[in-house]
Amino acid sequence: MIEVRKGQAPAPLTRDAFSARFRAAFFDPAFRTEDASIARLEEIAWQAYNEYRKSPLTQKAGPGYADPDYDLSSEWVDTKRRIDAAQLRWADPASPSRVLLICGSARNDGSCPGEMSKTFRLLGIAREILEQADIQVDVLDLSLLISEYGRNIHPCKGCASTAMPLCNWPCSCYPNHALGQTNDWMAEIYERWTAAHAVIIVSPVYWYQSPSPLKLMIDRLVCADGGNPDPTATSGKNPGKAKALEMAGWDYPQHLAGRAYGLIVHGDVAGIEGSRRALSDWLDWMGFIDAGAQARLDRYIGYYAPYATSHDALDQDEPVQEEARNVARAVAKAVVELRSGRLQAVQPALSRPRAK
Repeated sequence: MIEVRKGQAPAPLTRDAFSARFRAAFFDPAFRTEDASIARLEEIAWQAYNEYRKSPLTQKAGPGYADPDYDLSSEWVDTKRRIDAAQLRWADPASPSRVLLICGSARNDGSCPGEMSKTFRLLGIAREILEQADIQVDVLDLSLLISEYGRNIHPCKGCASTAMPLCNWPCSCYPNHALGQTNDWMAEIYERWTAAHAVIIVSPVYWYQSPSPLKLMIDRLVCADGGNPDPTATSGKNPGKAKALEMAGWDYPQHLAGRAYGLIVHGDVAGIEGSRRALSDWLDWMGFIDAGAQARLDRYIGYYAPYATSHDALDQDEPVQEEARNVARAVAKAVVELRSGRLQAVQPALSRPRAK
């Protein structure tokens, strides 16, 4: 039996510390007329925290699971059901072709930035081409994290690093009602990735890397590459059982493999090549199929020019606008070839000699 290492977790919050954190959400003086109500809600939340009621609503796993009698989170079961349905739509040759267009910028004019992002404009250029090709477009604008109430992508907890079978497909770490980790957008995002025949990520560079909303989503998609679709096989989050299962031989299922992808990465000073390459490597590793050299774009817009005139720089850079169109054209073509079986035919099915 492999040793499960312990000793990092902090002590639970004291009652007073919990109260301070809970009440921080009600700082607005307008809430003062409801202090008694807030106190009653706080007591309920404290009990949920103290008893660690992560999943207050559960149901028996039922047939098809290693332990049919295990109590699964009802919210997880619902997410899994929707993902399975999306996978069936994806595989149905009669279904319309779908491309998931992802805006990786954290900026929009609905919050502090006060102005839309160049990323969203480039996404719009690509969208026009895809729609002209009679492709169903699903726009996932990750900047909504900064401008919508209660919109969250919680961080990955790194379960895969304990043992891959501990990481569930879809992620079962959230929602965690005991810790107030709710409104997790990923439950919906997994379904949207699954339904897509191709993905195009449009992203700026923030400090040589992907913006935090995009990176949050990327990390939470680790479960799509090797994740365990049966939480009952590890009795939920039992690290010892997960380690034993991995050592017995884990097949690292690629739940999203076989989809095509394109990338548009832009910056103004540095980092575009490294950021684009990291995104390409990630998607390649997950079993996605690139749509060709012209579908992997990295360009500077307004190189070392003022931030204030960056939209003007995009207006004037007609070649980069056309290159964005070419990314969409390449992906549209790849989707046709993919769904006909011609693109898949040239992808060898090789086993990896090393785990992971």
